[in-house]
Amino acid sequence: MTINVNKDPDHSRAQARSMCAVMALALVWPLAACGREDTSAAPRPVAARGALQAEEQAVVTLFEQSAPSVAYITTETVQRGTFGGAEVSQGAGSGFVWDASGHVVTNFHVVKGARKVFVRLDAGKPIEAEPVGGAAEYDLAVLRLKTVPKNLRPVPVGTSRDLRIGQTVYAIGNPFGLQRTLTKGLVSALDRELPTANFREVAGVIQTDAAINPGNSGGPLLDSAGRLIGVNTAIRSASGSSSGIGFAIPVDLVNRVVPSLINRGHAPLPGIGVTPISPDQVARAGISGVVLGAVGRGSPAASAGLVPYNPQNGDLGDVIVGVNGKPVQTLSTFVGELERAGIDATVELSVRRGDKERKVRVKVIDLRA
Repeated sequence: MTINVNKDPDHSRAQARSMCAVMALALVWPLAACGREDTSAAPRPVAARGALQAEEQAVVTLFEQSAPSVAYITTETVQRGTFGGAEVSQGAGSGFVWDASGHVVTNFHVVKGARKVFVRLDAGKPIEAEPVGGAAEYDLAVLRLKTVPKNLRPVPVGTSRDLRIGQTVYAIGNPFGLQRTLTKGLVSALDRELPTANFREVAGVIQTDAAINPGNSGGPLLDSAGRLIGVNTAIRSASGSSSGIGFAIPVDLVNRVVPSLINRGHAPLPGIGVTPISPDQVARAGISGVVLGAVGRGSPAASAGLVPYNPQNGDLGDVIVGVNGKPVQTLSTFVGELERAGIDATVELSVRRGDKERKVRVKVIDLRA
């Protein structure tokens, strides 16, 4: 094999000079480019915005006036550890200032079982609070600040009796621990029922599509005038996050229950003096209505002649199937109707025994009195 080699030294030197020139150009060109002034990289001038639209300004004002009344609540709860020891867990929720005396309203489930509760208002430091009263049946609780700041701003109280579907509503709270979050939505539906404790349901619940997430519980639901119309308490979601279906306890109920919690530590519990059989057992038996497991001696139910189930002979006794003309198929519906009637009211019960149905009048009493 023959290999041709260029032995001309002048040619070789020319090639080397050419390559050096190319490399030098490659190094110098970027530096030259960087050295040129590029005025397009300067900050752009800010365009004039003008005044906020009237609707925007109204929302901004609502938030600025309402936010100082909203509380960020944190709790410490002692729980049994994995290996039997005690562990301290922390929780968080929302609330709002009820009065100038330092009472703060929240959900019962936010502070349930807590050994310590702290409340942060606006941008201030956490203030320790003590429970004053709670009502699991309404999912409401009242705290009292141990140190009451000056110039507390109680949230203005509205009414829920004249709400209309389609009204604009606003929720302020602390979802996922993010303080003072504002969301906007509509009243999506009215008169929903919300299961709580002891087979009871809160009637007249407000449904909204305003974003409500974990941590919003106990915070206020406001109307466009900045008035309290409900207490955000629950969401309906498979994932546990907002899916556009949130629920708030109506303020008319809150305004009735909270003073009782402050004055007596508990809320009135409407009833007629009966102990119902578990709704699960009644449903499994295919029975529609409220089956009585016991009737209290001297109670309104006893005075009306109601007879409970007799386990010895299997006699079903009296089954309550209606209240004030409204059919009652479940215990929660029955309790809701007693709530609607109120303490000291007289209700007409539709009672079925065997194949016969009769009407009886019974007084609603406070079972906790």
